[in-house]
Amino acid sequence: MATPAAQKRLTREFQILQKSPVPLITAHPSESNILEWHCLLTGAPDTPYHNGQYWCTLIFPPNYPFAPPAIRMHTPSGRFQTNTRLCLSISDYHPKSFNPAWSVSTILIGLMSFMNSEEMTAGSVGGTEAERKWHAARSRWFNSTGGGTASKPVAGVQISTKGLGGIKAGDGGRKFKAEFPEEHTENCEWMTEHRIDPATGKILPDPEGEPIHCSPETQAIRRILGGSGGGVGAVVHGGQAARNAGQGWIWRNKYWIMAGFFLVYVMAGRVFGEDD
Repeated sequence: MATPAAQKRLTREFQILQKSPVPLITAHPSESNILEWHCLLTGAPDTPYHNGQYWCTLIFPPNYPFAPPAIRMHTPSGRFQTNTRLCLSISDYHPKSFNPAWSVSTILIGLMSFMNSEEMTAGSVGGTEAERKWHAARSRWFNSTGGGTASKPVAGVQISTKGLGGIKAGDGGRKFKAEFPEEHTENCEWMTEHRIDPATGKILPDPEGEPIHCSPETQAIRRILGGSGGGVGAVVHGGQAARNAGQGWIWRNKYWIMAGFFLVYVMAGRVFGEDD
């Protein structure tokens, strides 16, 4: 439960955001809990995230602004792991470096700045430019469907609810719709316009015998997603999943790997020493 000081501070910051919105960023507290904020970052031009819609949550501590929030990204981006606390100087990973003068706007601007960089930290993903463009093209679909229908989640979409504020993939987009009803409606219209299958995120085949006049945006989406089949999109997603799996295995077993190298080094030293 928020302290009176945190309640007052967050209420004032929300009022400021409404009067002076930050470009490419929208944010609001949950109706049931002022410590839980839902935010949308729009991918900036001239970046692989251009026109992507990235949903994140800020979970503030009861004693904010004297401690920073936990930050989680829920939309796959090729830059961050989903539903995972991000290690940033503005997050709860580094409470001693947090400045009480920093506001919600400061935190979100810092998050977007970090997203557009290549710095790696806990919770980061080293995706390629093609993978990030692919995720950006699917971001609206992912947010408004939760990564597919509730009964048939899309293969390869991570299902995770770990941590406070975790969002379940394959939930049919219920949580996103509840927090962003207007954006959800726009996303559904966007999927219809660009012939995106709500169940899979793939482009639907063109109707036989009907000429399709694609807008420049639709043509760009088709190039990125690889048409109505798996195509380029499947290859990109497969490469991303494989790399994430490899990075996860190495990271989880790094101490055993180091111990193995050390043991080999010691045994080699003994063998060559006996030969001498």
